[in-house]
Amino acid sequence: RNANDSPEESDVASTVVDSLLSVSERSMPVRPGANIDLDQIEEVLGEEDEQNLADPALETRRRAMAEFDRKQLARSIAVPTNDAQVKETLRSHGHPICLFGEDAGDRRDRLRYVLSKLAIERRNAGNEQRGEAMDEGVEASSSEEEQDEEFYTEGSTALLQARQNIARQSLERARQRIEKQRSDFRVEAATVRRLREELVSKLDTYTIVGSQVGDSRPLSRITFSPDCRQVLVGSWSGAIKLWDVPGCTMSRLYRGHTDRVGGLSFHPRAGRDANTVDFASGGSDNEVFLWSVDKDTPIGNLKGHQSRVVHVEFHPSGEYLGSASYDGSWRLWDIATEQELLLQEGHSREVFALRFQCDGSLVATAGLDGIGRVWDLRSGRSVMELEGHAKEIYGLDWSPNGFQLATGSADNTVRIFDVRKLASVQQIPAHKSIVTDVRFFHSSWAEGGAPRSSQDMDVSGDDEDEAGTHQSRLCNGQYLASASNDGLINIWTAGDWRLQKSLVGHVGKVLSVDIASDGNCIASAGFDKTFKLWAPDDISI
Repeated sequence: RNANDSPEESDVASTVVDSLLSVSERSMPVRPGANIDLDQIEEVLGEEDEQNLADPALETRRRAMAEFDRKQLARSIAVPTNDAQVKETLRSHGHPICLFGEDAGDRRDRLRYVLSKLAIERRNAGNEQRGEAMDEGVEASSSEEEQDEEFYTEGSTALLQARQNIARQSLERARQRIEKQRSDFRVEAATVRRLREELVSKLDTYTIVGSQVGDSRPLSRITFSPDCRQVLVGSWSGAIKLWDVPGCTMSRLYRGHTDRVGGLSFHPRAGRDANTVDFASGGSDNEVFLWSVDKDTPIGNLKGHQSRVVHVEFHPSGEYLGSASYDGSWRLWDIATEQELLLQEGHSREVFALRFQCDGSLVATAGLDGIGRVWDLRSGRSVMELEGHAKEIYGLDWSPNGFQLATGSADNTVRIFDVRKLASVQQIPAHKSIVTDVRFFHSSWAEGGAPRSSQDMDVSGDDEDEAGTHQSRLCNGQYLASASNDGLINIWTAGDWRLQKSLVGHVGKVLSVDIASDGNCIASAGFDKTFKLWAPDDISI
């Protein structure tokens, strides 16, 4: 206040100063003798006023985003189309089976809404538990570092023993594989060239040799038995059927899943040992079942997944099983004890595919985040990221050489990755629509004993059976089959990755493909509810 100020001006100045002091006292502590930062007062006032004015709008926006998230999640939930199953599921969740004026379609929509709300609640509960666990630990420096930082949890004694067992077995299998590759390397180049030319000619003659309606719903998965005499087919209805090859006659029906079957895998020694599980399956009912081919109902149940199981595969040793799920995790199970050994996270979205490397030391996973990962089962570390796809990855497979793997994606491409280089080495514009599955040729010779010396190898073709065996051995992993929503199964030769044959026969999407280990047949399953067998026109299967 100046001496020349009028009384009115002095009163106004006093009022302004008093207002600023009261605001500063309310918004920030004032130390005696400290200056008042008017800019900071204005900023605090602005944030406070904005918060008071925007609270209703923010709450409305938050609710809208939560509803959008719920609807997006609901679209990925598989709901039964059978009205009786819909009513049974509603009853199991404590909801009325029918509302006034509601038809079957409305009932399915209501069930989808109920399941999506339950999924959101489970996810929020899981987030709260993880948040409490993080509060007990060391506080992270930043959110970006939290996302990029690897973390480890203490494993069980059973997991430690499994890792040690896998390490011992994988080293021996790797030694045998390298010995076989060295033996193949000593074969004359002219012989290898001739066998590859014969392989290309053989692939060019593939044609349909069998077709059968497999179920009343689309067929989701198909796989050959180890002896190549049967195929196992899974359906969206939850049924699993065993069919004879090549007659396409059903030999057994297996009932256990209540929703679509997502994964099927034969045990490596199925049919050879009466004391082992013959095959495993996973479904959208969150269940993983173990089966014997001689029994119509499951003989084991692996519980733990919180959402649909889309892929299962046995470890090469046959002692363990891997499963991939929409709950964002993949898990490793002990078959003998039916115990969960490992729950592994690492993908930001649902995990859709899982395959073990032939030695058993590595496992590759991929999912709807468009990223694949290679994990070392001996240490638990993620050793490689499979990056490059622009959209979701739906299929992957290891080459029998042990260091290459192929991935199929919704960006219509197949990529070849090399673990030695930690990089993608080839991109194949494979199809005109989503690539749903990829499969290398895995020769049954690879499961045999130690290789013979090059001097003992007879590849002249004088003995037809012997020459066929050697061709199958030397052509192990030399071609790749890919399936797609464009209705085609394409066959590619390894190395140059050239398209050799397109198999046309399915009406609509092809959801699964497999190659017999004897190299004489390819099987495919599709959305048209049929499975088909393909073989060279000069080979009787």
